[in-house]
Amino acid sequence: MDDRKLKVLAAVVDEYIKTGEPVGSKAVSKLEHIKVSAATIRNDMAVLEQLGYLEQPHTSAGRIPTYQGYRLYIDELMTLSELPDDEKLRLDELLGDENTPEELLIQNAATALTELTQCAAVVTNSAPRFSVISKVEVIPTGKRLYVILLITSNGSIKNKACRLEFDLSHEQLDFFTKYIDENLSGVSVDELSEEMLDKIISAVSAYMISLSPLVKGICELSEDLKQQQLTVSGSEKLLSCEELDKMEVVRFIQHKNELTDFLEDSFSGIQVKFGADGNFAIGNSSMIVSKYRKKGKEAGSLGVIGPMRVDYKKIIPYIDYLTHKITALMSEDDNTEADTVIIDGSAERSSND
Repeated sequence: MDDRKLKVLAAVVDEYIKTGEPVGSKAVSKLEHIKVSAATIRNDMAVLEQLGYLEQPHTSAGRIPTYQGYRLYIDELMTLSELPDDEKLRLDELLGDENTPEELLIQNAATALTELTQCAAVVTNSAPRFSVISKVEVIPTGKRLYVILLITSNGSIKNKACRLEFDLSHEQLDFFTKYIDENLSGVSVDELSEEMLDKIISAVSAYMISLSPLVKGICELSEDLKQQQLTVSGSEKLLSCEELDKMEVVRFIQHKNELTDFLEDSFSGIQVKFGADGNFAIGNSSMIVSKYRKKGKEAGSLGVIGPMRVDYKKIIPYIDYLTHKITALMSEDDNTEADTVIIDGSAERSSND
């Protein structure tokens, strides 16, 4: 396809994203960077329709991009601009700083994306597995009922109620707390092996068999911390969007965990996926997502889900900046920001280069 037709396609996508209305040849011809007549553009649009990149919703209307048109636009035609300094400062204030607990950082990023893009935010977080256990506490709450409190270095707090066969004396409770503290405090959650926990169960059971449910409770909490947590916030944005099928949105919300497999896959840079790809249940939708890292390892994903007609040029720089910022805040030695945004494996330079 020649450069002129590619420029026409990019212009149609940009105008349709901006207005939500079918784009005619006359509107494209008025754009400054398009230097040809409306008649030539009309012919180019007809060819683009035959190739499957545009479609005409009504015989008297202009054209709108198809799924293939969006795909080509994102992969090859779109030019991104770097966020202005005042916008970066705004995001920094919404996100938090190095003293903000990691889980709150992720939550703040999702809230910011929902407000800025009017899309639903999708977040996965496996950062807790890279943290170390700071404290384990057992709190009596009733007759033979105890709550285990597990706190990690990244600010994660997990709790679990356990019912024992007998009430514990202060001496027994002190023994258990001291033993667990000596053996688990400072241990990485990711390094908590089944073998290590079995040894602790055996040692504790040798002192008092009825204490073993507490150790098993700690095992379950540690497994919870190792799991990638998936959250979709701002689902109401999807339900109120006229371009999305309400029943498909409801099905997606009910089965959102189906996204987990895709988001757990390793990838670099920004990924743009469409409902038409079969990745999730909403047909006329798109998902823009990127990974953030902790000390060189993938720690989770951050992105948005909205209609296919979203402002990619606006949203992608937001996601790129937030994921780099989260990575820098989570990783003591990694404070660099990328000069390029990678989209589906191709480097997309900012227009400021």
